Amino acid sequence: MERGQIALEHTEVLEEEALWTNDEQDHQGWFCVRTDPFPCPAAGCTYVAEFMTAAHLILVWQEVDDPNLLKHAARARDVGRNPRVTGYRMEFGQSASYYAWIAAGRPVHGVKQA
Repeated sequence: MERGQIALEHTEVLEEEALWTNDEQDHQGWFCVRTDPFPCPAAGCTYVAEFMTAAHLILVWQEVDDPNLLKHAARARDVGRNPRVTGYRMEFGQSASYYAWIAAGRPVHGVKQA
């Protein structure tokens, strides 16, 4: 018996953000956590969020009673952000699936320099 090997014919490296965001993804009808406005904690960043975000993208969940959505809403409540679970709409801003964000290693600040 021999140890197996994987041979890749073609590999493609994507930008880190592209691994967990999808501009074409329609999260309409998913759920997010709206909060009182709070500033981005990154030094020198002027972004102010009104939703639970990651790298300035609104985190969304498919189910209103997803345990992780409820856990994040509870954390926002515990720090006084007045969370409200609401249906996501595209006019709120760009979104990213919570689980894709987790799979990408939880990037927290993705502001691109112009």
